[in-house]
Amino acid sequence: MRPIVHGAVRNGLLQALSPEAFAEFAPHLVEVDLPLKFVLVEQDQPVEQVCFLTSGLASMVATSVEEAIEVGHIGREGMTGENVALMSRQTPNRTFMQVAGSGYMMPAGVFGDLLNGDAVTRKLFLNYVHSCELQLAHSALASGRYSLYERLARWLLMIHDRMDGDDLPLTHEFLGLMLGVRRPGVTDQIHLLESSHAIKATRGNIKVVDRLKLEEIAGSCYGVPEQEYLRLIGHPVRFT
Repeated sequence: MRPIVHGAVRNGLLQALSPEAFAEFAPHLVEVDLPLKFVLVEQDQPVEQVCFLTSGLASMVATSVEEAIEVGHIGREGMTGENVALMSRQTPNRTFMQVAGSGYMMPAGVFGDLLNGDAVTRKLFLNYVHSCELQLAHSALASGRYSLYERLARWLLMIHDRMDGDDLPLTHEFLGLMLGVRRPGVTDQIHLLESSHAIKATRGNIKVVDRLKLEEIAGSCYGVPEQEYLRLIGHPVRFT
């Protein structure tokens, strides 16, 4: 197994670790492929592994008996199973891969022990949980106070932040899950974004043509959580 080099690892949280802390993490990290629909956190089941994504996109979904909506997504800025950092081994939310990618798995028990043994490392991951909670709060704000057009622009920016390049392999069904609306409503808003020349949509893909235009459309419903991540973790959500 090839060694994991701290400066080259493509995950924001692992990069943010001190060299000493990363040396403690590295022996327990196993590089894995993460295929489409791969379940990383199962609803109401103990989390056995946390995962630090290095590519692809994971969706965290809240479900009831009849309904489901995406409440967050994770790319290479973060990790799955962050509830373990709060000393909770399970969650009613489900997390699965929406866009295939790769990452590093670590046993949840080892992760918890490493946090308990180092106050600085524990603070880093609690700060990450805080940034996730803020993102969720702003999703609620966007849903209650912004138009579907603005909300769609926000979600596309958030996904663009977490992926390589400008092509986002997203279906209309997934966008509907993200926004909590039916597919026809999503399709109408995609056409509006295309007419503004911010994106170009084809079957199963949305290409970001003008990111600045998307930011203009999203307005103030995008940006605050991203700035908080930068302040707390030390680098932007979007890798360069």
